[in-house]
Amino acid sequence: MSLRDYLHFIARCPSIEELWDAHLDKMAGYGFDRLIYGFTRYRTSTSLGDPEDFVILTNHSRAYTDEFITGGLYYHAPMVHWALANDGACSWTVLHDMARERAMTPAEERVVDFNRRMQVFAGYTVSFKSISARSKGAIALTARADISQAEIDDVWAEHGNDIKLMNDIAHLKILTLPYTAPNRGLTNRQREALEWVGDGKTMQDIAILMGLTSATVEKHLRLAREALAVDTTAQAVLKASFANQIFVLDA
Repeated sequence: MSLRDYLHFIARCPSIEELWDAHLDKMAGYGFDRLIYGFTRYRTSTSLGDPEDFVILTNHSRAYTDEFITGGLYYHAPMVHWALANDGACSWTVLHDMARERAMTPAEERVVDFNRRMQVFAGYTVSFKSISARSKGAIALTARADISQAEIDDVWAEHGNDIKLMNDIAHLKILTLPYTAPNRGLTNRQREALEWVGDGKTMQDIAILMGLTSATVEKHLRLAREALAVDTTAQAVLKASFANQIFVLDA
């Protein structure tokens, strides 16, 4: 698939799953065979938010993600720290420089050692520009285990502008597509009730519009709050909107 064909496909892609499959295939053509994309809208000065609310896309093995994501290693990863402080693309050469200069903390060294055990040796990180202090997205492009950092740097020198463009466009498209995090899904009735709340309807109005009792409407809203792990219905509307789970046209 040419660059133009890829961009046309991504621009019209109807789902994250189809986009991700196409992106994996395209990046593999440049030698990046393992990718991990992450995005949060819930960043604070001390946290990236609840990991269950992250948008995470990856083709890394379960053994890798169980420790890196679920186990919380990502929080100490040097390239995650770089991505949070910067925009653009960065060669993992900086990791080799930090190791040589003994500039890593013990926690960062544990992440690097883990990556080496998992044959994550070389690659690039792309950090996406954000207009909100609460949001941040980045993607780690891991080169095949048989490719050195110097070799992937040569690939980047020739194709880096195109690779970064494709990742930027894929990221922007992902933000427009519905995404349901594990254990964060809503039923059709829960979505409908939240949409009416978002439109400013009262409980009585929603009951009439949905053909339900007010008590049943409140039950759907309570279950929506529980599913989205929030305390108020206003928070539920906001979180569901962020994830494009409400006010979405069916394909």
